[in-house]
Amino acid sequence: MRKLLKIVGVLIAVVVLVALGGFGWASMKASSRLNQRFESHRVEIPIPFPLDEKEVEALRAERQAAANGGDPLAGVDLNAIAMERALTRGKHLVEARYGCNVCHGENFAGGVMIEDAAIGSIRGPNITAGRGGRTAAYKSSDWDRIVRHGIKPDGTPAVMPSEDFFKMTDHELSDIVAFVKSHPAVDTEVPRPSFGPVGKVLVATGRFPVSAEALPNHMSDHPVQAPEAIESVEFGAHLANMCLTCHRSNLAGGPMPFGPPNWPPAANLTPHETGLRSWTYDDFEKLLTQGIKKDGTKVREPMILMVPAGQKMTPTERKALWAYLGSVPARGTNK
Repeated sequence: MRKLLKIVGVLIAVVVLVALGGFGWASMKASSRLNQRFESHRVEIPIPFPLDEKEVEALRAERQAAANGGDPLAGVDLNAIAMERALTRGKHLVEARYGCNVCHGENFAGGVMIEDAAIGSIRGPNITAGRGGRTAAYKSSDWDRIVRHGIKPDGTPAVMPSEDFFKMTDHELSDIVAFVKSHPAVDTEVPRPSFGPVGKVLVATGRFPVSAEALPNHMSDHPVQAPEAIESVEFGAHLANMCLTCHRSNLAGGPMPFGPPNWPPAANLTPHETGLRSWTYDDFEKLLTQGIKKDGTKVREPMILMVPAGQKMTPTERKALWAYLGSVPARGTNK
């Protein structure tokens, strides 16, 4: 009996040592991966975007009658009008298309992305100009790097799903930054991301996505303007870029590449029998605006967090997205 207990004790010790060794390796590997340095282009964009020629001419025509033969735009602050329009567009982009407030909170002072003992604590930082805000000194090039490339000012990767934002246009980014900066400064210190044991293993083995690694070309230019906002496949394809981190680049869903283990697989968004083949537009709209799937069940986290955004999308946006999803190749759900 004593010999058996000794053998069991040795086996337990071996298991503990292997586990500690594995955890130590995961910790070092994860730290190495998160401390890489990345370079990208440096793009300065105007904030706000100036009015274009068509907008200026429309203003001129609108004010012509009251000009009494003079210059109808004399004394008009075109930059102030441009800012006013940027704030309106930025509000819609934040709330309906890009979901910035899902991670950063309604007042942009921080929010919870993942809070799980095994995975870790990952919070959207304070992006106001208050104490603890990370963006107070940002130039537009810094906003470009963090949002569209997942690269912090020091060159290390951010824990941010920048695959979803890489094709965000210059004009959209400008409008979003204008809107975020218009909010009051909030003094909030948001803790930096920290990973639990499972999270460290996921990072170490490449299972946790790091956008700065995944994006194809940090030196490439971004589109300046989005496609026209009409019920078209082209406009829908632009909107669908927001779905890529969870639903994958082929939109065929499957196991989530990050997040707690209780998160369900992402849905297949292609017109495959395991995806949306049997769905109607009404089914799709109900999911976006009510969080209810075709079978009558409610969507779960993280998709449930995007329902407020779906509610604020315009009918044109929802129909364009549906048109695009119906145009992509049918694929079986990713494994």
